[in-house]
Amino acid sequence: MTALYDRIGSGYDGTRCADPALVERLAGWLGPAAEGRLLDLACGTGNYTAALAARGGRWTGVDASETMLRAARARGSEIDWRRAEAGALPFPDTTFDGALCTLAVHHFPDRATAFREVRRVLDAGPFVLFVCDVERTRRFWLRAYFPRMFARIEAKEPTEAEMVGELEAAGFREIDAEPWFVPNDLADHVLYCGKERPELYFDPAIRAGISSFADLSDEDEVQSGLERLRADIESGRIKDVMAASPTPEGDYLFLRARN
Repeated sequence: MTALYDRIGSGYDGTRCADPALVERLAGWLGPAAEGRLLDLACGTGNYTAALAARGGRWTGVDASETMLRAARARGSEIDWRRAEAGALPFPDTTFDGALCTLAVHHFPDRATAFREVRRVLDAGPFVLFVCDVERTRRFWLRAYFPRMFARIEAKEPTEAEMVGELEAAGFREIDAEPWFVPNDLADHVLYCGKERPELYFDPAIRAGISSFADLSDEDEVQSGLERLRADIESGRIKDVMAASPTPEGDYLFLRARN
């Protein structure tokens, strides 16, 4: 994961802005802990860390990529930016009142160890995760155009049940879940940002900021997939492709684990 984000980190903020509605929901999941000592695990360039810190709390952002952290540090020194692996956090026990991790756990080589580390450094607050899980990703209509890429994605992504089991094994006892649906005006160009806006995928900058396109795709499939997507948009067939892939259980997932 470190090499990937070192490679894409320099232009990451151009398309991966903190979405205001997501910031609001993350703050809601953190609850009263949002005013305390907080950890953003795998914080990347710190876009969500900074947006949440502007609302209150004393934040620490941790990432394994120095390229990402250089961009994060440019946001200001009021946040404590640290380079560390998710499975070896450089903090004493019960340091934080809450923790956050957005769209990163599918990259962790050992989620179970990372979750145990978060549990160790948390006092009594929540661990809030915004995640991709394989059951939802399999329903993305985008899969029809990039099947090899999606096969690689699905080989890496955990199921919701796996993540819940790993959180419970780490010592978390109360775990809540909530589905999340991609809105039409999403500012953060995540993998399924084009759920209702397929034209977004023609922008190379947007693809470059999506780790799946940057790391799990091959150029031949990307170009042929984009050609078929363009043809389907022009003919109107894209509406049928989208309709054939409903996501009634949400596109992404919030999890909140508490001690």
